[in-house]
Amino acid sequence: MEILVSAIHYLLLVGIFIGPLLLSRIILRSRIKNKLTLFLIIGIVLSAILTFTFAWWTDTSNLMLLEHYGYNIDGMNETEFYGKVLPANMEKVKSLQRSIMGIGWPLKAILFFLFCIPYLLVIYGVMLYIKQKISETK
Repeated sequence: MEILVSAIHYLLLVGIFIGPLLLSRIILRSRIKNKLTLFLIIGIVLSAILTFTFAWWTDTSNLMLLEHYGYNIDGMNETEFYGKVLPANMEKVKSLQRSIMGIGWPLKAILFFLFCIPYLLVIYGVMLYIKQKISETK
């Protein structure tokens, strides 16, 4: 279960970072006039979808793992919370419990998305620079 959760988690994270690279490569090779505008529109939509999916999945997978380890989220005291948790899994459960506390996944997604917008601009600029250097050498 934990391997599947981690695989999906890393796949979404890789998509967030590799998606703009692939998108810029495709758009810079096309014959479209407003490449930056198209890149920003598609990039922002793609980043928003992946970022919100990543944040939602992180929160949901933590809840799924807590249930898998036997943690009772509806418990009223320590005995009910950890009643079915094996002693070997207690440290992992407490770590997962701490990770679901604090701000919710929508706010985490919004904050992470704010860092993705400058990333889009940097990626586009770097890819444009590389394309110009390659065309100068030919």
